Amino acid sequence: MQQTELSGILLMDKPQGFTSHDVVAKLRGILHTRKIGHGGTLDPLATGVLPVFIGGATKAADFAAAQDKEYVAGFTLGYCTDTQDVTGEIVQTGDRIAAEYAVKRAVRGFVGPQQQIPPMYSAVKVNGQKLYDLARKGREVERPARDIIVHEMELLDFDENAQKGTLRCVVSKGTYVRTLVNDLGEKLGTLAVLHSLVRTRSGAYPLDRCRSFEDCERAMADGTMQQLLLPTDSLFTDCPAVALTAEGAERIARGAVVFPRQTDSLPETAGTLCRVYHEGRFLMLGQVRELDKGGLGLFVYKTFDNFRGIAR
Repeated sequence: MQQTELSGILLMDKPQGFTSHDVVAKLRGILHTRKIGHGGTLDPLATGVLPVFIGGATKAADFAAAQDKEYVAGFTLGYCTDTQDVTGEIVQTGDRIAAEYAVKRAVRGFVGPQQQIPPMYSAVKVNGQKLYDLARKGREVERPARDIIVHEMELLDFDENAQKGTLRCVVSKGTYVRTLVNDLGEKLGTLAVLHSLVRTRSGAYPLDRCRSFEDCERAMADGTMQQLLLPTDSLFTDCPAVALTAEGAERIARGAVVFPRQTDSLPETAGTLCRVYHEGRFLMLGQVRELDKGGLGLFVYKTFDNFRGIAR
């Protein structure tokens, strides 16, 4: 039996057919905790990396949702559905045949910043209503385009006879890969639908580090569940680390600004987010800001510790 409260990040390989909320609900039962959330929604069709935040780590879930994601997507040309993937109803078919060289060229054209109109079957809210609720009632409403970035996109394979292919993409928060596939069909002068989707990376977390429900059940049975969890600060490895002196830790515990002399080394660029530690203990994300009287200081950006044992 687990003796202490679980806390950390669990990387799950989401099974097909589960919503992200389904995964959280099942883990609540396995882990015997209600303090749990996920960091980045995946459609039921999709599989792959779903970071799950447990205990004190739940404060970091929004940061994971904001990070870039990598996907491998399977697509089929020649028809489209109301959901833009194979789970929907076919609404149109086409007979135009695309050549592999044309698909490669079209895929390369997606790289860069752009605007994307979210699909009707999505959790995006318009005037306080989720789009998929409206779509299920047969209503379609105007959706404002959202800024996204396609950092990378490449065609991995394409079968001209079957008109099926696979692409890999690295995209920013809020990007709908099935909409990219739909738009690919339009670029090719035909139609396209997503038939498979695997999230292969979320932020710095790769698929090969993910766990299954069975892994969690075994770990709970033998009391090793905490060993499957990553520490909260693993989410912020791209942020420089700053160690506080005892005086600096006391000031942070009171919510006061920390001066450079109260750290081991403070980044010299205002706006920099830092992982902040005291005696090896991860306390918070701090942000370097300019002080009114000149110079730089370290301010609280987001705390992940209760500062127990640090004098205030």
